Amino acid sequence: MSDILKKILAVKAQEVAAAQARTPLAAIRAEAEQAPPTRDFTAAIRSKIAAGLPAVIAEIKKASPSKGVLRADFNPAEIAASYAKHGAACLSVLTDEQFFQGSAAYLQQARAACSLPVLRKDFMVDEYQIYQARAMGADAILLIAAALSLAQMKAFESLAHGLGMSVLVEVHDGAELDMALQLETPLIGINNRNLRTFEVSLQNTLDLLPRIVSSPSSLVGEGRAEGGRIVVTESGIFKPEDVALMRAHDVHAFLVGEVFMRADDPGAELAKVFG
Repeated sequence: MSDILKKILAVKAQEVAAAQARTPLAAIRAEAEQAPPTRDFTAAIRSKIAAGLPAVIAEIKKASPSKGVLRADFNPAEIAASYAKHGAACLSVLTDEQFFQGSAAYLQQARAACSLPVLRKDFMVDEYQIYQARAMGADAILLIAAALSLAQMKAFESLAHGLGMSVLVEVHDGAELDMALQLETPLIGINNRNLRTFEVSLQNTLDLLPRIVSSPSSLVGEGRAEGGRIVVTESGIFKPEDVALMRAHDVHAFLVGEVFMRADDPGAELAKVFG
């Protein structure tokens, strides 16, 4: 685990404790259970793939620890509407405040501006955050294998599914992937960013693919739209050639943020990169 990830997780534990002091677990659970119905995040991705299209999870992110502020002129509702207009399958919204300058309000604004399902992109370390995600309107959550044990991931996944949310599990290497393949979720995100060096290489997705294809519930051939695993390649997608490389290897789902956030019109950039 990288030093930055350790630091983030320590801050998360403090944030959860502070949030629970303000709103006890029973109260946030009640809010989650009374929230409006979820939009089907996994189905939105499958639908694009079934139609022969790339399934883009378009990210709304103001800043990152490694790159600083990506977009000073930041309007989550406008960005979400632009993404929806230009063919995104889903949205991913950063809610981490200290390291990514995100917020729950950004997720709510983005979701209200379109009909796309929305992933809460954050660092989940406690079941409290799962209820919190549903209470704020999230349709899916991210679980980062580098930050969690298999037992934690299984418990968080079960809770999320019980609340009607999809789960995207993110892995960086073979050991993390072996854990992720023991979960029920079909959504396997492969992060091409090395958490220790922060270098990015699309080869990471290509290197891990054979392990997924050989798993019992792999997403291969004609069944890819109906069931089985969906590989979501994350980080390092900047141009049409990157998309073509992935699709040539039967990877049709993408989580992309930085290149869109730096563009004048994020949705128009999505259309340009993904054709």
